[in-house]
Amino acid sequence: MPNLPPARSIKISSDERGGWSSDRPRRDGAPPRPADLSVRSRVLAAAERLRYSPGSLLLIVSASPAERDRFVERMVENRASLLSLDKVRALLSGRIAEDEIEGRAAELLDAAVLKRLEANETVVIPTEGLEVGERERYVRMAAAAKRPRHLILVETARDQVQEDDRATLNDLRRRLDAGELGAEGFQTVLRLSAGAAAELKRIVFQSAPRDD
Repeated sequence: MPNLPPARSIKISSDERGGWSSDRPRRDGAPPRPADLSVRSRVLAAAERLRYSPGSLLLIVSASPAERDRFVERMVENRASLLSLDKVRALLSGRIAEDEIEGRAAELLDAAVLKRLEANETVVIPTEGLEVGERERYVRMAAAAKRPRHLILVETARDQVQEDDRATLNDLRRRLDAGELGAEGFQTVLRLSAGAAAELKRIVFQSAPRDD
């Protein structure tokens, strides 16, 4: 077996943030416009080790829930930072009526995410799907709290992608590769093939060591 090259590390700085426009009411009395989330975004290369600043928001996106969950299980060492609808649904199961779980789970998850971001705590969220709207909800919370925002797209085999998801996934891939996800508010994005995901050894949320 050939020797692996020395481990590489990518550091994502805590100051990779961007501003957004004022949300002052318009003169015609219409509701305030949503804040502009646009930032400068970096497309990262795959590495054996990823370093993000403490207190970051990291979204894990995949067309395959099974692939996403395996990746999260292997890479997220700090389980307290992991928040998901599945996790909240499991907590609510048997405690409230089945037809109330979806709405209540979303409310509780949003409240937990916002509380942690405002406390400068790291939040990792495996998204339910590929839609922009789901990502935007969390990114707006992080932007309001002035926390760094990052995204990892975990690829999967073609036969694991639902037919209805293929156009959305292809559009996400194209925009990610072109560096266009800064428009959604992500400072860094990373697309991981199955091979690159297997080679990734650690994701850490630590400040960079100081040079003596």
